[in-house]
Parts: sequence; structure tokens; C-alpha cells
Amino acid sequence: LPVYAVLRARGRQVRLQLQALLAEEAALDERFYLKALQLPNRTHPEAPVGDESQARVLEVVGEKPVFDFKPKGHLELGEGLDIIRQRRLSHISGHRSYYLCGAGALLQHALVRFAMDKLLPKGFLPMTVPDLLRGAVFEGCGMQPNAIPSPVYNIDPSRFEDLCLAGTSEVGIAGYFMDHAVRLEDLPIRVVCSSTCYRTETDTGREPWGLYRVHQFTKVEMFGVTAAESGDESEVLLAEFLGLQKEIFSELGLHYR
Repeated sequence: LPVYAVLRARGRQVRLQLQALLAEEAALDERFYLKALQLPNRTHPEAPVGDESQARVLEVVGEKPVFDFKPKGHLELGEGLDIIRQRRLSHISGHRSYYLCGAGALLQHALVRFAMDKLLPKGFLPMTVPDLLRGAVFEGCGMQPNAIPSPVYNIDPSRFEDLCLAGTSEVGIAGYFMDHAVRLEDLPIRVVCSSTCYRTETDTGREPWGLYRVHQFTKVEMFGVTAAESGDESEVLLAEFLGLQKEIFSELGLHYR
């Protein structure tokens, strides 16, 4: 019995020590995680170092149209045709919002359908994703939802803890594959998703004009998951996606660079 009592006392002591160590481990884990969030993603080796002034044009596709009159911008055309409304909305939906009506709404649906019809025969998996996602998913994509100012919309935490509106379906697709095993023989996986995107669009120093830097828009996203056996898989898939983007723009008859 004396030995049993000693062992029980020792067990309680070990349990208390373990609890203290677990608390210390959790604190260290959080501290190092917050430090790790400050590490930037690696950039493409061909990306110029510096701001936008260091960007260079790699390719120009198509002929830039030349008009014998002063062309109108998309907003002026849309308002004239009554298919875009962006004025007198401060009391309805606030700044940087808009309505698409009639042919404007049909044009958006047609462009989404055009992109989907282009990508599905190429082996892309169609997907719909949640608009509301946990902060950890954003952090895994290199975003910081709790930054000030925040790049994403945070839902009222007093009612819905740790939920944010996605600014791109990329976050939702990444969440789908988060902690998810994929067979090597199934790679690469190509995903296409059309979603509504919500962005706070923080101040850039100049006021945007038209349907640029708006708070809500629809976008078709290409997303890929590759292996890393040779180290070239991601580069190969990126080139494939770039080629598909160029095909889409060219088939729409657009001049671009």
C-alpha cells in the first residue's frame, strides 16, 4: 500500500506537469504560427523585383482597334443602353456597387457559360464552393483576414465566429483539398469554378472608374493541384492555364497583352 500511494502521488504530479507543458506547447505553437504567417509566398523566378513600374510586356496579341471617332467607355455605353447602373446607389448598396440589367445580365451569364464550355472538355472538374469560410483557410492561401485594414469581409463574430466572405473561389477550392489526400496517379487535378467574389478593395490612392475594384463580382476560376516529384509540374500546369486564358481572350476577339 505505501508503494501504491507513492505511485498515485507520482502520477498526479506527472499529470500536473503534463498539463503545464501542454499549455506551454499551445502558447509556443500559436507564437510560431503567427510568425510563420509573416513569411511571404515564393514568387515566380521570372517575376520582376519591385513595384508595377518594373513590369514588362512579354507579348501583345491581336490588333488594337483604331476608330475614326472618340470611343465611349464601358460605363458610358452601359448606362446609355440601360444595362449597367452604378449611379444613385449609395442609399441601396453603398459605394462601388452596380446593377446589370437586361442584356448586361445576359452578357455576364453568357461569358461564364463560354468559359465553362471551353474548360470542361479540357478535363476540368466543375465545382461550386461556399462563400463563407474559416479564417484558417484564408491564411493557408496567404491572406490575413484579421489584418488592419482587412482585405476580406468578416462576418459579425458575436453571431458567427470565425467566418469570412471569400474574395475568390480559389479559397474555397483550396479548402476542399485542405487536409485531403490525393492519389499521385490522379494528378494534376484541374478545377473550374464560377463564384461570386467579395472584396473590401482598400484605398489605392485614386478613385476607380466603372466596373473596376468593385466590392462584388462574378469570376470563373481555374485552379490546379499538381505533384512535386520533378519540381516542374506546377510550371507546366501554369503554362497550360496561361495558354487557355489566351485562347479565351482571342476567341472573344479581344486585343490584350
